[in-house]
Amino acid sequence: MFTLPHHSPRDLPFAADHTALLLVDMQRAWLEPQFDPHLNGPDAEYFLTRAHMQVVPNQRRLLSAFRGARQNVLHTLIESLTADGRDRSLDHKLSDMHLPKGSLQARIIDDLTPVENEIVLPKTSSGVFNSTNIDYVLRNLETRHLIIAGIVTDQCVDMAVRDAADRGYLVTLVEDACATYTEQRHHACLNAIKGYCWIADTQTVLRRLQEMQP
Repeated sequence: MFTLPHHSPRDLPFAADHTALLLVDMQRAWLEPQFDPHLNGPDAEYFLTRAHMQVVPNQRRLLSAFRGARQNVLHTLIESLTADGRDRSLDHKLSDMHLPKGSLQARIIDDLTPVENEIVLPKTSSGVFNSTNIDYVLRNLETRHLIIAGIVTDQCVDMAVRDAADRGYLVTLVEDACATYTEQRHHACLNAIKGYCWIADTQTVLRRLQEMQP
């Protein structure tokens, strides 16, 4: 198990107007069984229970706090730029992963629907920094602290954490606002990426947001 919040030199006070929340792939395709056959198998119960009973409610709390504090919120989702998916990465083509532009399954779930002026970045790779202009956008927003939550922990979330750290952002991973398909995978990922981010829980992040310095 992982003790939270973990000790890290990245555990620094958030700065007002330099702190942003990034929610990763919180879309219907990965959270509603009618769109993903893997969510109908016997091993799906852990993921669906954690996602809907813990991850989504915690992300709603984070969204509410960031909106209330007038800090930037970004959403990323897997969605092709075209209906036929010809713009997808080779990996997504080989994996037969295609969410057509504007499709129902590509939409962010209703509980986390972006509001006006929140940034939505469609991607066709695991790493949001690889197939979107998020780095350019974050720098234009003068972001220093990037708070990350989403699914799945050891795939797209992991890549967002590592890539953001490599580009000079102070990354916070909100552990109880993330999920992957087994508890073992989740904790293995936390141990693997703890050198790239400060790992905290939702309540700690909310408190830190309240203490945010101008």
